Amino acid sequence: MTNLSRSLVLGCSILALAACGPEEIASPGTGGNVIINNPPATPAPTPTPTPTSSLVTPASGCPTITATGGLTDEGTITGPTGTYRICALPLVIDADSTLPYIPGLLYRLAGQTLIGTDRGAASTGSAVELTIQPGVIVYASGSSYLAATRGNQLNAVGTAERPIIFTSRDNVLGLNGQDSSSQWGGVVLLGRAQVTDCFDPLATPGTNGCEFRLEGSTTPAFGGGTTNTDNSGRLEYVQIRFSGFIIGAGNELQGLTTVGSGSGTQLRYIQSVNSSDDGVEFFGGRVNMKNLIVYGAEDDSLDVDVGVKANLQYVILVQRSTVTSDSLIEGDTSNGLENSVPRTNLNLTNATMIQRFTADQAIRLRGGMDATISNSVVIDQSASGTPCLRIDDAATIQAANAGLDELGPPVFASVAFQCATVTRNGSNSGATAAAALAFITGGTGNNVAFTNSLTAGYLGGANETGFTPIFNATTLSSFFEATTFIGAVSPANNWTQGWTCNMSGLNFGTGNTGSCLTLPVYN
Repeated sequence: MTNLSRSLVLGCSILALAACGPEEIASPGTGGNVIINNPPATPAPTPTPTPTSSLVTPASGCPTITATGGLTDEGTITGPTGTYRICALPLVIDADSTLPYIPGLLYRLAGQTLIGTDRGAASTGSAVELTIQPGVIVYASGSSYLAATRGNQLNAVGTAERPIIFTSRDNVLGLNGQDSSSQWGGVVLLGRAQVTDCFDPLATPGTNGCEFRLEGSTTPAFGGGTTNTDNSGRLEYVQIRFSGFIIGAGNELQGLTTVGSGSGTQLRYIQSVNSSDDGVEFFGGRVNMKNLIVYGAEDDSLDVDVGVKANLQYVILVQRSTVTSDSLIEGDTSNGLENSVPRTNLNLTNATMIQRFTADQAIRLRGGMDATISNSVVIDQSASGTPCLRIDDAATIQAANAGLDELGPPVFASVAFQCATVTRNGSNSGATAAAALAFITGGTGNNVAFTNSLTAGYLGGANETGFTPIFNATTLSSFFEATTFIGAVSPANNWTQGWTCNMSGLNFGTGNTGSCLTLPVYN
């Protein structure tokens, strides 16, 4: 249980109160206007003192940071949880700096906020690091976002009791509803690992000359290089709420975006809520991530692209039932560069994926990408009966070829599918519905006629715990842990508790920071 102080809303008694407003609650024994015409024969017991809400009061000022210009005191902002001091970050953080947790203080992104300046594909080491302490809340609006540029790092490491929250101004003001989104940019990590789809069409994919331009940036920002072990920092116990600002058609920011980040980057316990584009998108590089939750993304929940080698374990992907989304998983784009090297490869194990409102498919693999999905559950809850799987492009189902960095057609192992229609035809000479189904049924330990028994919307029930996976993900990479269950959450270890927030379509209970529509208040 987290040490949160939650506001208590007290109803007006139909017996006693003549008036009750949001700032005026009267109750027996507290001096309110209560009239009792027939007192009891025996003295009434002393009433229990009425709990009172504890509103935040603003910090006295902004702390000092090393970056040029420091933090700007912008006065205060008031929402349903109280009044906060606003401390705006400089647009370029040019020296190692720390944002401490201070009660009654919020940090604001005033625009495209860069950690360091781009040091280029061939640079080495780390120049500037921004450290964010547990419990800190950073907010923004419009196209503002936070990006660690190449050769610099973002270290936002919260705790299960006090996660770090990146959110929107409307969230601070208490104006958001269950379908709010697109209120600010997001969090971006730009690294020096290999990418394809080069900004310079004459550059060779996977070289220092190949850079990929960040989608959604108002001024150019790039990732890419040849250092696949590059380190863009560490994100742990982080919530990213109501992000995904749209700059233009096909030019949007996600909740979390990486471009060429390397395997030295540490990503764990990250929750993306209501991004208007993808929940998370990985452009190239090397991504190793555990304990990811994406709820309510309006495009794809998880998008992998331009040569990324991505290993993900313990993943919850859930769409909203009120907004048309794209896919839970989307692979590489189909743009004539399908056989570029490095080839996108997604290894995903122990995932719970729930599709609710889309006209497309739950999983779309295309663009010549490789994929191994294992020990997972795919569930369609849409009224239209959307298919589980679509595989586009001939390159996506071609035979293994080491020279093309090609592992062969997609692999499914110990995956439970609950869809009225399991597969659909792919485009551009991709797999027919029958061929796609054969990839599943020809795999190891799959079930295409599964009936889920999830509890609380995400926890495995009897049918999930009774499904014994026979695929060992450690054969793919030492990054993975061997498991004896399918889906994202082990019955013996509910890792969602403490650091998450709740929405109506995905509620983790009372042992966390509460509703995503409001800010937590710590004692």
